[in-house]
Amino acid sequence: MTTPTNLPYRPCVGVMLINAQGKIFAAQRLDATIAAWQMPQGGIDEGEKPGVAALRELWEETGVTADLVERLAKTEDWVTYDLPPELLGKVWGGKYRGQRQKWFLYRYLGRDDQISIATDHPEFSEWRWIGADEMIASIVPFKRKVYEEVVGVFRGWLG
Repeated sequence: MTTPTNLPYRPCVGVMLINAQGKIFAAQRLDATIAAWQMPQGGIDEGEKPGVAALRELWEETGVTADLVERLAKTEDWVTYDLPPELLGKVWGGKYRGQRQKWFLYRYLGRDDQISIATDHPEFSEWRWIGADEMIASIVPFKRKVYEEVVGVFRGWLG
């Protein structure tokens, strides 16, 4: 049986994208078995810097390019979460116990019609702008602590 203590965390980035009103971009995953909304996030490629990975993930998942965002902040420390027992050993080839994430806050400078989740490899079925409390309430329970921490760090920019 796979035990979490002998597995590393997967290096990852997360992006909190906010609009001019301080609302957060939230998207419903295509592969979700329960109704859960999340912010863009993904793994850091070998040799890739977190800031570069954040912009790449944002583009891959939303079609939003670097010229349509302004970087406002990032988390100082890495934020971690563990997978729940039912997912341990099943996702990411069973190589990780969870993720350690560096989060970036970007202000979206474009128009809503410039966001496209119909990407080459779509991850989301729909998206919307929501408030911070709704974002926290909408994430899967095992990631809620991460979202509470990230919202806490970026709270001053949120509507």
